[in-house]
This record gives sequence, structure tokens and C-alpha cells, in this order.
Amino acid sequence: MNIIAYIIQKEFKQIFRNKAMLPIIFILPLLQLVILSNAATYEVKNIKFAYVDHDQTSTSRALIDKFNASTYFNVLTVFPSHEKASSAMLLGNVDVVLEIPNHFERNFIKEKTSDLGITINAIDGAAAGVESGYINQIIQSFNKNLKVTYRDASENVVKPVNITSIPSFWYNTTLDYKTFMVPGILVLLVSMITLFLSGMNIVREKEIGTLEQMNVTPIRKSQFIIGKLFPFWVIGMGLLTIGLILAKLIFDVPMLGSLLLLYGYTSIYILVILGMGLFISNFTDTQQQAMFIAWFFVVIFILMSGLFTPIESMPEWAQILTEFNPIKYYVEIIRMVMLKGSGFTDILPLALKTLAYAIVMNGLAVWSYKKTN
Repeated sequence: MNIIAYIIQKEFKQIFRNKAMLPIIFILPLLQLVILSNAATYEVKNIKFAYVDHDQTSTSRALIDKFNASTYFNVLTVFPSHEKASSAMLLGNVDVVLEIPNHFERNFIKEKTSDLGITINAIDGAAAGVESGYINQIIQSFNKNLKVTYRDASENVVKPVNITSIPSFWYNTTLDYKTFMVPGILVLLVSMITLFLSGMNIVREKEIGTLEQMNVTPIRKSQFIIGKLFPFWVIGMGLLTIGLILAKLIFDVPMLGSLLLLYGYTSIYILVILGMGLFISNFTDTQQQAMFIAWFFVVIFILMSGLFTPIESMPEWAQILTEFNPIKYYVEIIRMVMLKGSGFTDILPLALKTLAYAIVMNGLAVWSYKKTN
């Protein structure tokens, strides 16, 4: 134990002696948490909206006012023709064009129906789908009001039976996307920092020649690896602590579950990441190589973690591959514990998979590490 303690002490001194590494460990992750949590959103706002009004009636102007009152649309201008509006969309100046035809009001009064032309810039298909949903909600609300306004008094009106649905939003009652995104982004920061630092630190020892000096000492391989990786385990737990504090103070993300349970799972999860870092370092000779390989796997793990894209929407083969993605398990568990208040039995199946992953990954890393004399 004394040997391991001396190695750990040496590693901490080496980490804090490197002035360039300290901002990477403590400052940049916090800035990323704050910036990414505000930037990564599923909401679409400030939609550049234009219209072509061929009708020029009070009804058409009331419809435009509906869009103008919306917080999602930024009504820019009116175009005299569809061609002018299309040219503006081609230049990227407009996202949505609403075209109101001639006799819009007259047709609605006489025939109880009328048409609208809507053109949406769908280069970004996800944003276009959200914009279409906003537009449909506004038009449906406007249509309902028109039916009441222009109802024929001579008709034998029978009061319709209305079915009112009252949704109940669980776990995120305000539908705040930050409540959903912040825990996942915190997972990414803990994963990336611990993976990069653990992999690059050992490779750095190779580059400066101190690893060979350590290998010729009587220190056993297990002692060296534990002493080498333990500081990064502590750093990972520290990043989680700071991230949770910021999540509560800045974004007011709830913590419904047990902190002890979350820390217990995180301690196992970081072992998986440290095993990956050691495994990568065993097959690389420079820090650049270790960084590129680690980044390759991190990008895949992030995109297939369910943070930005629901796993259920992925192809079947991709869903199978996500079973080998440790970040997926952590993203799911941190949301379960923080937002749902899940207990030990709820996360046990995922925790057992993570524990098995940690044993296999660290076993491969230790086996592949060569301590030469």
C-alpha cells in the first residue's frame, strides 16, 4: 500500500505541476457545461417568417397578427408575390412563407372552407418539423375562432360536444429542455476528461522516457496501474461534484434521487473509462495518437448514447450496438436518479452491465500492458 500511495502522491504532484493541464481539467469543463447546456436545445425560436397577402382583408390581417403574437416567429416583411418570397428563401433570409390566396375571407364565409399556402425551408428536417407543428397549432386555433365568428345565425346550431384533454407532465413539469440536457452533458464532460487525461498521461510517460524507468523498478504492474489511474478517478468524481452544484445553482435541475446512489454508480462507470484510457495508451506511442483514437470512440459513443437522438428512432442494428456503449448507460441512469428519483433496484440491471463492462475493459487493459525489464 505504501508503494501505491507514493505513486498516487507522485501523480498528483505531476498533474498540479503542469500549469497547462489545470485549466483543461477544472475550467474548460465548467465553461462547456454552461455553454452547451444553453446551446443544445430542441426548441426552434426566432423563425424568420414572411407572408404574401393576396386577400388584404380583416381576416387575413388577423391571421398575420396571430403569427406576430407568437414568441416563436419573427415576422419580417410582406412580399408582393410568391416569386419574391421564394427568392428571399433561396438567399436564406426567410424560413417560412405563408401565402394567403384571393377571396380567402369570402370563401370561408360562403363555403366554410379556404386554402392556405405554406412553404418551409426544410434543409434542416428536424427544425422544419418543429416549425410545421407551430404553424399548425396557430392555424387550428385561428380556424376555431373563425368558425365561431362566422357561424350562420339562421342555422339550427347544436352545441357540439367538446372533449378536453388535460396533460400531466411527469418528471419535467415545465418542459424545460435544460432539465433534460444538463445531466447528459455532465456525463459527456466527466467521460471525455477522464478518458483523455488517463490515456494521454501514460503515453506522455512513454514520450519523456520515465515509463521505462518505472518498468525496471520492483514495482508490480498492478501497483503501478492503480497508482497511475487513481488520481484521474478522483478528478472524475470531483468534476461530477462541481457539475452537480452548477446544475442546481445555474439551471435549477432537480435532484429527486439519492446522491449516494449516483456517486456509487459513477465510481464504477469511471473505472470503465479509465480502463479504456489505459487500453488505448498501450497501443499508442504519442499523445496525438492517443487523442485521435480516444476522440474517435468518444464521438461514436456520444452520438449513440441517446442524448441527442432517441435510441428507439435508430435502425435496429444501431440499437444493438448501443448495448456496448457505456455512455448510454450513464446518461440513462443519471436522468433516472436525478429526474425520476429512481432507487437501487431500478438501476440495478444497468449497473450490473456497467460493472461487467468495467471488469472486462480493465482486464484487457492490464493484460495488454507490457512491463518489460
